[in-house]
Amino acid sequence: MSTVLDVKGLNCPLPILRTKKAIKDIAVDSVLEVIATDPGSVKDMEAFCKQTGNELLESKDGGGTFTFKIKRKA
Repeated sequence: MSTVLDVKGLNCPLPILRTKKAIKDIAVDSVLEVIATDPGSVKDMEAFCKQTGNELLESKDGGGTFTFKIKRKA
């Protein structure tokens, strides 16, 4: 089961801050799906996952809407 976080319309650093908060609220090995419109969120999510040890399962560009699936690790 995945949790969806809608951060459309928010600009840096808000998408990453909301993602950081939301990932703490889900169980280990659960997936957080983040939907954003800020193009900067692509690099931000990659960096966030590297720094926190969470796994970026998917990163899609849907023509101005970006979808990320992040698996929470311990």
